[in-house]
Amino acid sequence: QVQLVESGGGLVQDGGSLRLSCVASGSRFAINAVNWYRQAPGKSRELVASINNGGLANYADSVKGRFTISRDDALNTVTAYLQMNSLKPEDTDVYYCNAYYIKTMSGSGHDLWGQGTQVTVSS
Repeated sequence: QVQLVESGGGLVQDGGSLRLSCVASGSRFAINAVNWYRQAPGKSRELVASINNGGLANYADSVKGRFTISRDDALNTVTAYLQMNSLKPEDTDVYYCNAYYIKTMSGSGHDLWGQGTQVTVSS
């Protein structure tokens, strides 16, 4: 079984920085893309950034130039980071890590979500 655990949220002032981490661990699995989403109460979930296993990253227009997604792939573990700089109050949301993984033995696919981490930017 593969687990996904997030960490790194918190409270920061306008213009500050935070780094979120997302660790996928288990055995015999493969992950292509890792995604970071965010969601405010009453709003739909927004894709913030994604990175595939070749290191190709994509960003929402609202975070380009401020956020950087990266990943480290090791045996039985994939760790993704979201470095958030020049944070603004409108970046305040719950941030979720998401990954779709394939069990290498069975070939079955599974969509996995982290528990969410609160990011609050004060003005």
